[in-house]
Amino acid sequence: MIDGKNMNEEMRPEIPEREPERQYYFMELAKGFLSEYSERLKHPATYHITTFGCQMNARDSEKLAGILETIGFVPGQSEETADFVIFNTCTVRDNADQRLYGRLGHLKGERYRHPERIIALCGCLMQEPTAVARIKKSYPQVDIIFGTHNIYKLAELFCLYAQEGSRVTDILPEAERIVEDIPSVRKYPFKSGVNISFGCDNFCSYCIVPYVRGRERSREPKDILREIERLTEDGVIEVMLLGQNVNSYGKGLSDPVTFPALLREIAQIEKLKRIRFMTSHPKDLSEDLIRVIRDHPKICRHLHLPLQSGSSRILTAMNRHYTKESYLALAMRLRQEIPELAITTDIIVGFPGETEADVDDTLDVIRQVQFDGAFTFIYSKRANTPAAEMPDQVPKEESRVQFDRVLSAVQEASRERAALRTGKIEEVLIEEISDHDPSYVSGRLSSNLVVHVPGGEELIGTIVRARLSECHGFYYIGERRES
Repeated sequence: MIDGKNMNEEMRPEIPEREPERQYYFMELAKGFLSEYSERLKHPATYHITTFGCQMNARDSEKLAGILETIGFVPGQSEETADFVIFNTCTVRDNADQRLYGRLGHLKGERYRHPERIIALCGCLMQEPTAVARIKKSYPQVDIIFGTHNIYKLAELFCLYAQEGSRVTDILPEAERIVEDIPSVRKYPFKSGVNISFGCDNFCSYCIVPYVRGRERSREPKDILREIERLTEDGVIEVMLLGQNVNSYGKGLSDPVTFPALLREIAQIEKLKRIRFMTSHPKDLSEDLIRVIRDHPKICRHLHLPLQSGSSRILTAMNRHYTKESYLALAMRLRQEIPELAITTDIIVGFPGETEADVDDTLDVIRQVQFDGAFTFIYSKRANTPAAEMPDQVPKEESRVQFDRVLSAVQEASRERAALRTGKIEEVLIEEISDHDPSYVSGRLSSNLVVHVPGGEELIGTIVRARLSECHGFYYIGERRES
């Protein structure tokens, strides 16, 4: 770890012990180092952050950007041209690892063209000792390495690197504290992610997350509410509540609060128009939560409810703690109580021991639930997880065949679900100019379905009413309605 002992004598007496005051001290200190760096570059120093993985990583990257811009870095166009490059890594699937190593190899070849470039790696993959050892051995151009538990320390690590001029590695084996109130740069000024918990206690047999993000820890309700209130004062009208399992929110609090109770409190914040959340674990989704979603119109009509497999046998091997039958009962209950609810999911194909009959069970769930969308993956073996050591690993060629069956069923179901909205008038939160046609803007329904409507940038960040006139499978062309 880095503490005041690592700094020179004149710095040491001033360094605060408390967080986040300590990090604001280093942000100020870093401004001097940045000035020297920019002088050597002969232009204002730029940064670029590449984010792999989940919404929680995306939120972490907003904080990294906030720290860098507070110091004085300016956004760069790409990792190839930026002066300070950060890769915020993911370790859930192997393809993210390979993409990272490919990009590092490319930047290694460009080192001679930009010898002053600083490269930093952070995030979940950096919590794996074997990955860190590989980075240190094969990628000498990486200057700063840190993990998931000390994202907030970027300014401190930058100062140490600037002072000593050699690689800095600072990885905590587990979270020491929850540090919020760090600057952030939001992708959209009108919506934001808000962490309500960190880590996971579920230990699904295929998943590395509990080992790299640690055990589940909940933020205090008052801190969450204060953050959201501040965000609404800054123009935010939609928040996404983030946790590996939001349904089990409340663990570790001195005065336990349930997730439904937290939602009720958040829904009372006047300026807030929309509330989203992810991810929900089926085993912890209560009747109380169903009622809260049903009864509070601010809570978006979209629930991401990972299935992973429709086979009870495979679900047991995955350590998911529910069965095909209990998942179907829950999904049907949701459809009954909240008919307009969009249900999306995650599905893994090719888990060890999976047979064609197991995939048939997954297809049966897809047909019965009629998912509005799904992230479908071929199983990716992760070292140090129980599933990696299981017998009967499924050959990739066989997994791809079954994957295509599942993907086809999911796409058919989601097209049919989307088409049901044709002709309805719904509210759309406008997010950006449409990629399809610059005379249109794009936004999302409460159900998270994308809609393109005529309009200009003056509509961005506002909620408009639109008639959903043309369904194109996974998005709509809409017509604006004044009332």
